[in-house]
Amino acid sequence: MSLVVRLKDFFLPKCKGDKLAKIEFRGVAHTSRLMTDSGEHLTLDQLFEWPIGRPIEPEETVSVALVLHSRLLPDRSIGHYIFPLQKVVKEGKLSLRDSLLDNNAKTLPATLSLEVRYTVPGADESLDGWSPDEGMDEERLLVDIQQNIANLEKSLTSNERRASWSHEQASTSRMIDKSPAPGRKRSSALRSMRSLIRLGKQRPPRDASSEDEERALLQGRSAVDGLVTPVGEQASSRAGSESSLESDNDSLLDLNSVDVTKKRLRVSHYQRTPPNLLKSQDFQLCITIIEARQLAGLNMDPVVCVQAGDQKKYTSVKESTNCPYYNEYFVFDFHMPPMMLFDKIITLSVLHSRKIFASGTLVGLFKIDLKTVFDAPDHQFYHKWALLSDPDDFAGGPKGYLKCDISVIGKGDSVKVPPKSEKDEDDIEANLLLPEGVPVERQRARFIVRIYRADGLPKMNSSIMANVKRAFTGEVKDLVDPYVQVSFAGLTGKTSVKKNCYAPVWNEQIVFSEMFPPLCQRLKIQLRDNDQVNNTIIGTHFIDLKTISNDGEKGFLPTFGPAFIHLYGSTRDYSLLDEHANLNSGLGEGVSYRARLMVAIRTEITDNIDIAPSGVEVEPSYPITESNYGKNEEYFLFASIMDATMIEKKLGDKPLFFELSMGNAGNSLDGHNSSSQEIDEEEGDDYLDNVSADSACWQSTTPPVKPMTHDRLYYFLPYWDDKPCMYVRSVWPDYRRRMYNSNIIMRIVEKLEEGLLESNLQIEADSPNMEKTLKQTLEDLVFGCGKYLSISRCYLQGTAAGKTKLDRERMKLCVREIEHMASLARNLKALVTKNTIKERYKTTQSYLQRLRYLTEDPQHALPDIFLWLVSGGKRVAYQRLQAKDLIFSVVGEESGKDCGKVQTLLLKLPGKKGIGASGWVIQAKLRIYFWLGLTKHKKNFVTGLPAGYEVAQEIRNAERPRALPPSVIHFTDKHYFQLRAHMYQARSLIGSDASGLSDPYAQVVAGEWCKTTQVVDETLSPTWDELLVFPELMVCGLGEEIKKEPPNIVIEIFDQDKVGKSEFIGRAMAKPHVKLLSEPYEPPRFPPKLEWFEIHRGPDYAGELLAMFEMLEVDPGQLEFELPALPSPKDCLIPMTQDVGPILPVPPEIRPTLSKYRIEVLFWGLRDVKRVHLLTVDKPRVDIECAGHILHSSVITNAKRNPNFSTPVKFIDLELPEQELYCPPLTIRVVDCRSFGRYTLVGTHMINSIHRYLFNPVTKKQREAEERKKSAQLLNTADQLANSISTSNYIILDTDDTNIQLSKLAHTGPGTLQSKREKTESNRKRKMSMGAATDDDEDSKDWWTKYFASVEAMIEETKEAKKEEQERENQQNGAACGQMAEASSSHGHHEEKKKIKLGFKSAGNAAKMANKWSPKAMKHAKPKTALLKIFPSELESQPEFNTFKEWLQTFDLLRGKKTGEETEDESRVVGKFKGNIKVYQWPLPKDIDDHTIMGFDPQYGFFQGLPSSDPIHVLVRVYVVKGTDLHPMDLNGKADPYVVLQLGSKRISDKEHYISKQLNPVFGRCFEFEATFPQDSLLTVQVWDWDLVGSDDLIGETRIDLENRFYTRHRATCGLPNKYEEYASRIAISLIL
Repeated sequence: MSLVVRLKDFFLPKCKGDKLAKIEFRGVAHTSRLMTDSGEHLTLDQLFEWPIGRPIEPEETVSVALVLHSRLLPDRSIGHYIFPLQKVVKEGKLSLRDSLLDNNAKTLPATLSLEVRYTVPGADESLDGWSPDEGMDEERLLVDIQQNIANLEKSLTSNERRASWSHEQASTSRMIDKSPAPGRKRSSALRSMRSLIRLGKQRPPRDASSEDEERALLQGRSAVDGLVTPVGEQASSRAGSESSLESDNDSLLDLNSVDVTKKRLRVSHYQRTPPNLLKSQDFQLCITIIEARQLAGLNMDPVVCVQAGDQKKYTSVKESTNCPYYNEYFVFDFHMPPMMLFDKIITLSVLHSRKIFASGTLVGLFKIDLKTVFDAPDHQFYHKWALLSDPDDFAGGPKGYLKCDISVIGKGDSVKVPPKSEKDEDDIEANLLLPEGVPVERQRARFIVRIYRADGLPKMNSSIMANVKRAFTGEVKDLVDPYVQVSFAGLTGKTSVKKNCYAPVWNEQIVFSEMFPPLCQRLKIQLRDNDQVNNTIIGTHFIDLKTISNDGEKGFLPTFGPAFIHLYGSTRDYSLLDEHANLNSGLGEGVSYRARLMVAIRTEITDNIDIAPSGVEVEPSYPITESNYGKNEEYFLFASIMDATMIEKKLGDKPLFFELSMGNAGNSLDGHNSSSQEIDEEEGDDYLDNVSADSACWQSTTPPVKPMTHDRLYYFLPYWDDKPCMYVRSVWPDYRRRMYNSNIIMRIVEKLEEGLLESNLQIEADSPNMEKTLKQTLEDLVFGCGKYLSISRCYLQGTAAGKTKLDRERMKLCVREIEHMASLARNLKALVTKNTIKERYKTTQSYLQRLRYLTEDPQHALPDIFLWLVSGGKRVAYQRLQAKDLIFSVVGEESGKDCGKVQTLLLKLPGKKGIGASGWVIQAKLRIYFWLGLTKHKKNFVTGLPAGYEVAQEIRNAERPRALPPSVIHFTDKHYFQLRAHMYQARSLIGSDASGLSDPYAQVVAGEWCKTTQVVDETLSPTWDELLVFPELMVCGLGEEIKKEPPNIVIEIFDQDKVGKSEFIGRAMAKPHVKLLSEPYEPPRFPPKLEWFEIHRGPDYAGELLAMFEMLEVDPGQLEFELPALPSPKDCLIPMTQDVGPILPVPPEIRPTLSKYRIEVLFWGLRDVKRVHLLTVDKPRVDIECAGHILHSSVITNAKRNPNFSTPVKFIDLELPEQELYCPPLTIRVVDCRSFGRYTLVGTHMINSIHRYLFNPVTKKQREAEERKKSAQLLNTADQLANSISTSNYIILDTDDTNIQLSKLAHTGPGTLQSKREKTESNRKRKMSMGAATDDDEDSKDWWTKYFASVEAMIEETKEAKKEEQERENQQNGAACGQMAEASSSHGHHEEKKKIKLGFKSAGNAAKMANKWSPKAMKHAKPKTALLKIFPSELESQPEFNTFKEWLQTFDLLRGKKTGEETEDESRVVGKFKGNIKVYQWPLPKDIDDHTIMGFDPQYGFFQGLPSSDPIHVLVRVYVVKGTDLHPMDLNGKADPYVVLQLGSKRISDKEHYISKQLNPVFGRCFEFEATFPQDSLLTVQVWDWDLVGSDDLIGETRIDLENRFYTRHRATCGLPNKYEEYASRIAISLIL
């Protein structure tokens, strides 16, 4: 690439002397040859060329200065001229003649003539084939000059001082200029490119289709019609800039969209913002400052300032050193939503000589945001070096290094021991504090955020005073003073304030100077209103830099737009006290459209040492031409309400209507505010205010209708035959390609998700078809990827590939990723076998995760659609839908999943009202039809409507774009059904009473009808066994369509309270089975089977419902229907009323098949039972309930003396369903038997599934079949190994021991091998014993030496385990090398010992190697230390110990109402029941070949050979070794910890041995207890902080169940060392419980 300027001539009247011309571009100046004084006309005709390493930007300029040259005196300026390169960038050439300016920007009577040429490699076609050396046709040159002069005159008229402003503001111009290194030539450009390559960035050759969106906007090119443009008709393109590298990447975009879609019953983590991100939670930020090195300066007193958000803490001051050692620990506590927490910035600053009243001189600092730390492995950085830099002295290089630990801990998170790194911790460069994938060498960068304009703003001030002022003065003002605030990396920049403007135009840019890649990921953009008292937020949007960049080899720098950002928040009506104000800050789902903001983001990497220091700058920016950026299209949104039911009682008194809006279009209550400012006529088309469309373009509301009801439970609107319609026309930029791309990928994701779900069910059931199902899933994935590639590649060839740089790069990324995914899936399919199916299934799951990251586009296309329910002129309830789900496309795969379909919407309350108990209640349920598309596609808006409607004149004219759609659709085809709801039972319901139980009943809502089951008292697993019959249910449409998409049935579960109204427990949605008149009621379709439906309360799981629903079509003209007979009514003790009628049971053919089972229960004892009604529990009893049968335990006569049961084992025989799916839950209930025959409920525990306690015995035949199968597999494996050994020539050396196993040696017999093995073994034993006897160092190794050696060994094991897991994942993902992976797995790459395979050509080489590894050669090796076994977490969490619950389980007893608050729900635990349960079919098979865990025959019971339940006396020793990372409790950031232990009533305090000012204390204490099991079974270990004044503070505590550890079978082996010392002088090693 090069820029060539040809200076042709100058015209200077009355100016004598020799002249020189100086021309400068990007800081590189050229001087012309000397022009002698030859009159007024000076002919130069000289070429000047600048080879450039990056493309030219439209804002860049070229300056020409004419000077009077003298040999003796300095050169004197005559005049200058500065011209922008906009037209050069667009057309590649420029010819002009213009006047020179003096130093005061006044026009001189002197002119210059010049030509400019800009060449780009590979873009000759876009430059019309012109090259710098070519001459030009004179006639064409004159035409171009006239045209360019006319354009320049127009621009200069609007801005006379443009050139002089550029000259006077030279420094500002350099900041606006996009060159990273002014003053550098080609070598500098190459150095910049090499630095980019070091960062992992590459620039491939640029193709002709690439264009810079900024340049396109500035030049005003005409928009391209349609989505696909032929290659020959593409607009001329220019090379991009360094800030928007066009490259590819094999890694993924991390798309974390905060846009919240419509509410779904099953919340998907990937499809919407999780509710817990908006809920305040407890977090701890833990930072350890270890040491600093290489600090810049001498004789300094450094101190470290640790800042997290607004909180600051300081280390101690270290005097006279630049390598201070601190090892100080800091903790910051936060209680806030994670979304707010992730924006907090961690700043580590090293200061020099901090005084009391002075902060000290900054040496260097390091910044990182909490989100980056939270995304790191285990949410922590361990022993990493932070590179310190001075933001005001970037050229000075690093100012030192700070070694630290940073971790973020949430409530319930376990602190993991970091694995020991392979790198030396003192190697600073190898252990820098950087996230994974961030290069070590980071460069300076400028993040430029351009703010162009906004529109559609709401009123932000009261209109009372404005109306008064208008009455007196006639002045009309807009009631908002907007400005934009951008926050990034702890810095904040603001645009200017536009007074009284609903459609402000800024054209300003905010520049952040920061390191690249940045360690702060999120950029926050807020549109605010300037207020004298308090600035108000209008809307907030977050942009994650990971979503707008890519760090792979073919990646691209952060780039965005120019694109509109749609802002959402509270409703648009202004009020002094806005109850939904938090929504404007991005905390929660916005309930209304607020405004849209045109924004562009770009990144410039530079190594210029003259760049401004780190900070924020606000500069003016060039305006853009939006018509060139994206063509405006008119969109048509249509909706028709099929029915509106389940309307809340409170809304039944007033007429209701619905409002549909997209942006401000359709908003009839508080929509667009007309601005008093007029837009310039020349720019009127560019500023198309589409959100202020005329109300004649829409009919966005339905007619008000008063609700009706049948039972006063719910209301409905009488939309029987006539379905009201709403439509909205509005104009928006055409960015459909973004939505289309996401929709195609989403279809692949949904298909893959369905296949994985089916595969998972078959793998769990060990189905013979599981291998086939997974292969078919992978085949569908390959097919879907191929379809996506075929659709997308045709768009990559034209301008429809993307309007912005990010659009094009993201499209390329998606194509690469999906192409790679198809290749992986194709190779993985060939590797799926029965033995490896679980591993292949996990690999396929990882594909699903990667595809989901590609579904969300960070750039908005269309605003979301809002549907509001309005009552009494006020907005009551709403639902929000994404436009991409409703968009129409002629290509079916590109259409939204809900486009042209009838869907069910549940309207919810806005803001905080929709969270918690008030948000559980449905305000209204709608069945509604949506269609969204271009007006030219309007003919398709009724294609998805249910058939059977009357074709009105408006529908016939649907092809006419301007024809009005119908206001009502009249249905003539109606079907009537009898709905039968078979309500069998529910399980795992939420406890709603004070006792922890509920009195549940169910309401079934079908259309406008509602029926209720009976109440089952005091249970969480009710069995209703009822059939509810809805006699006549009308549904519009064709029968086959109704059968395919029947209306949803809503089931709501309530808890009946004796006082007050019923309390909501949860809700389930079900699809009924439809039988038409022409179909017989016979198998296999009828009768259907019972199904489990999940019950939800808000986002929380609330239980499961076992039921079935069938819709049987009836003919209303017939008096008798041919329907299955109803069962006989139940014998009801409650008298039937007119409202209730007879209670029908579920028919026998629908009930599950029952078999005889035995439930055997081990009643061991109760522990830690709390008081009930202020009284202690003295005589408890446990009841086990299942399917209406209750098994009572014996009563504990005195719980204080012995809380164990005297009769531990009991059983009960009952009938349970044969299918495990239908088995009822088990309820454990504890009651206190009090005087006078009273029973008080203590607590309950629910076991939802008996699968864990189900015993399926193995018979002799089954055992023999399994053994035959295993032996056959072993034979096949042995044959494969024999074949592989016969073709190989190697030995295997065991590197963990001195023993050398010779697998094969050429020309060596078996006898020789055996003799060598024997000699090697004897020599090894002899030498080892000699070494142990003579090693003096081994005697000096105490317990602490072994302890620290054991810690190192544990860390090493963790590291090896992670490495093996990573290698295994790499092998699975690298499916192209599938055969190698199979071979390595068959040869046993999971061996416990690492082995080295060496090849030998002869037996001599093998013998030499054997001698080298013989014991003689290793006689000086020291024997290994006898290591301890140290576990990284508590023993109960170790998988090999099975939580010490082989035969004794612990069940938490719950009491009280579940609220959803963690602290309150934790207090619901009132005790623990210890015991066990076994469920098995009875009688057991006679040829059973199985045994219990104790080794007995299960025919005589499972719980045989139990220890005595009488109290036993034990001696407990507790060894407290050390504490790690304790919470600081004192003002100095330290603590004075000591240990307190409590076992039963005995308490030991070690207060006198507290450790002063230490957060990692080494206690080294041993404590002894004499205890009695089971009374003293819970050991509490507390750590307290000693205080000189006041009471001591509790730092933390942990509890250990000693009883389970005592009775476990692992007690005899847990903690035994692998090696014992041979000398009695060694310290004895005791087992730590």
